[in-house]
Amino acid sequence: MSKTWQTRLIHPDTHAPEGFHSLATPTYRGSTVLFPSVAAATDQWDQYEAGYTYGLYGTPTALELAQRVCELEGGYRTVLTPGGQGAIALINLSLLKAGDHVLIPENIYGPNRKLAKDVLHRFGVEVAFYPPATRADIGEHIRDNTRLIWCESPGSITMEVQDLHSIISAAHARNVLVALDNTWSAGVLLDAFALGIDVTMQALTKYIGGHSDLLLGSVTVREKQLYEKLGYTHQLLGCAVSPDDCSLALRGMKTMAVRLAAIEKSALTLATWLSERPEIELVLHPALPSCPGHEFWKRDFTGSSGVFSVVFKPNFTKKQVQKFVDDLDLFEIGYSWGGVASLAMAYDFQTPRRPSYGPRIVRLNIGLEDASDLQADIQQSLETMTT
Repeated sequence: MSKTWQTRLIHPDTHAPEGFHSLATPTYRGSTVLFPSVAAATDQWDQYEAGYTYGLYGTPTALELAQRVCELEGGYRTVLTPGGQGAIALINLSLLKAGDHVLIPENIYGPNRKLAKDVLHRFGVEVAFYPPATRADIGEHIRDNTRLIWCESPGSITMEVQDLHSIISAAHARNVLVALDNTWSAGVLLDAFALGIDVTMQALTKYIGGHSDLLLGSVTVREKQLYEKLGYTHQLLGCAVSPDDCSLALRGMKTMAVRLAAIEKSALTLATWLSERPEIELVLHPALPSCPGHEFWKRDFTGSSGVFSVVFKPNFTKKQVQKFVDDLDLFEIGYSWGGVASLAMAYDFQTPRRPSYGPRIVRLNIGLEDASDLQADIQQSLETMTT
């Protein structure tokens, strides 16, 4: 049909030639998906079964990333979310309802705790916290209405490694699901599904993204039934992810192995050196015997990443510990981790739910700077703490 130039702006008659192949996954942006006929139109969320139906459920770029994450973790399917906290929320909202009971380790990631206490509780979910060192005795915390047990290994900031095998065995004996925040291992240093975990999540923001420039989360499940629960809830919540962020994450995955290897080496070098410093009482690095649960890291993990904490000796004040962080030159001050730049953050735990480190604990994220430069930076800051 004849078209005006205005219409050709929307419906051109010419297109680029086909046949272009690249090493990079194309970035597909789009909300509307076109159907060949009205009869073919559907709004089903499972695009593996129904084909592409709506951009909200993922363009080919997002599904490519989801499949690659799933392949690395050895799960059944992966669903993507706009961030790690979104992944945590999706698991809770998909698997829990009013009247259910959820168990969460006391050292859990702070926003996960707040979500449980301030949101899940408000909607009628009973929330209880258990010590991260709990093993088979997790059964003492399980109630008739317990539906989900969260694990985070190692734990956020205080780095306790959990006995996942014992927790999973006790939970499954009572038909309770187990979810794991597997971000520290990047989904590759711990084979969660081989241990029996039912659902994992990661903040892809961290090691898979790798460059502190995107926000993404993932939820991976071991079986179809869980995938259907998560996918249905994901659709109704409208948890769309950015194709551009997915493209960056796909690029980040290509270098993750070499980044993790370099980061692990530097982190172990620095953690070992810090363990011998007179200012340090304790180094909380899962690969060191000084870390609670080290024996479980040694049994279950194939390596370590670059996040660990140090506890200063009791004679150091909160002001001195904060000065140590402020005086670091190469270590930037910031939350999150997993990127190429090293970070430091001081914490102050004044709660019985945490070990009595008080304001003496600092978490370090080791990046890709030369380890000798990072060591020199830490040393100069340690030497000026009391001045």
